[in-house]
Amino acid sequence: MKTMIKTLSAAALGLAASMAQAADDVTLQLKWVTQAQFAGYYVALDKGFYAEEDLNVTIKPGGPDIAPAQVIAGGGADVVLDWMPSALASREKGLPIVNIAQPFTSSGMMLTCRKDAGIASPADFAGKTLGVWFFGNEYPFLSWMSKLGLATDGSDGGVTVLKQGFNVDPILQGQAACVSTMTYNEYWQIIDAGLTADDLVVFKYEDQGVATLEDGMYVMEENLKDPAFEDKMVRFVRASMKGWKWAEANPDDAAMIVLDNDASGAQTEEHQKRMMGEVAKLTAGGNGALDPAAYERTVGSLMSGGSDPVISKMPEGAWTHAITDKALN
Repeated sequence: MKTMIKTLSAAALGLAASMAQAADDVTLQLKWVTQAQFAGYYVALDKGFYAEEDLNVTIKPGGPDIAPAQVIAGGGADVVLDWMPSALASREKGLPIVNIAQPFTSSGMMLTCRKDAGIASPADFAGKTLGVWFFGNEYPFLSWMSKLGLATDGSDGGVTVLKQGFNVDPILQGQAACVSTMTYNEYWQIIDAGLTADDLVVFKYEDQGVATLEDGMYVMEENLKDPAFEDKMVRFVRASMKGWKWAEANPDDAAMIVLDNDASGAQTEEHQKRMMGEVAKLTAGGNGALDPAAYERTVGSLMSGGSDPVISKMPEGAWTHAITDKALN
């Protein structure tokens, strides 16, 4: 009997080991540092949604000098999160990345300005210094300025672009009349620093007709030709979207999961809970499948830059429903 028990125990251990080995590795590169902007992925990891799909997922935080397109080009990730303007610009330059899912259905990008700097409408931008994020984040801004007919080289009648760090110091210290902000992050940093909503005027890219898609999932086109990789991505997207919907339904709990995964310890509970509440507004109503109309709107915005558009020709093969069709049905 003891021999039989030992044999069964060994068999059970062997089965467990083989099951563990069966999990497929997936590396995800975030666009920015660990925060509620990426709650769905951390929830999927924490709640075991990836494990249920036989996936062993590694989430790599981003940072101010990390460009997702460069990471995936160098083989540092299987999937990256990027804004579509950056992704399409990279594709036009020769990097064949493809959008396989789009959890964010709305844009959270804004330009936040001080009223005492003389800004009341976009007509007041001329002659002002505006803070702009780079590393691929500048494309929506450049498209907007082009649409307004404003040069961005500091010449007369145009605007002066201040390369903004990932903070709001320029508007607080009077170095810029406006700075780039997200509805869920930097705007609240300005408020927390002492300025009030009455001190500010906010221009949402959505309201200006230049909103572009943000935080989509991108992979290398050639990898999608591999059935095994495609199957892995179907399971990854399915688990990720399960994580996003859980986060939407449980925003405070999702924020705490994010905090548990923040190795830097830089985030606060109050800020992450507030961020998750705002992020949920941007993912609400979507199931991860890219809306072709939103894609076309993004492309149109990027190509409307006159003599210097963000992209110069209509992209081909830049997105697919192949993964979401299988993941969500």
